[in-house]
Amino acid sequence: MVYEIVIQALWLVLPAYIANASALLVGGGKPIDFGKKCKDGRRILGDGKTWRGFYAGAFVGIAAGFGFSVVAIYANNSDFAFLGLSDFGRFPIMIPIVISICFGALLGDIIESFFKRRIGKDRGENWIPFDQLDFILGALLFSLIIATILSIMGFSQGNWFIDSFSIWHILTLLVVTPFFHLFANFVHRKSSQ
Repeated sequence: MVYEIVIQALWLVLPAYIANASALLVGGGKPIDFGKKCKDGRRILGDGKTWRGFYAGAFVGIAAGFGFSVVAIYANNSDFAFLGLSDFGRFPIMIPIVISICFGALLGDIIESFFKRRIGKDRGENWIPFDQLDFILGALLFSLIIATILSIMGFSQGNWFIDSFSIWHILTLLVVTPFFHLFANFVHRKSSQ
């Protein structure tokens, strides 16, 4: 069913959404690029990417992801089992999986900021669709890498990423995420006026 794919897809990256939003809300302080500029004269990343936002955002997303793992275990043993919510590989595999989703999301955002500065876009200036997809692509890539390493090293039976994400889950995220991101930015701008 379509709604099950949408729910599963969003569930799989909910820690990434939370990490990305939390980095914005709790950020501030020392910029990751320490205020330095590239050879092109533009900032490497800009003031919007800070150490506090990076680590605090990741921590909040990771804590939420661990909680979601527990919720999924109970949901999958209840009347909600039909949803097929991921438990992120259960303990202890869920630890590196959830960490990779959250740090991957924030690293994807940082990498996008680097390229955004290179083409002359300022902080807060729209760069559609990259502003909306950077953190999802980072979360997907880094969790794929970590799940593959865990599988190769024999820490998990099979590859969590390949077992969890179908092409339909990924396409759903690539279509739905920009709308969520634009809506969240709209709400954030309105609330800060």
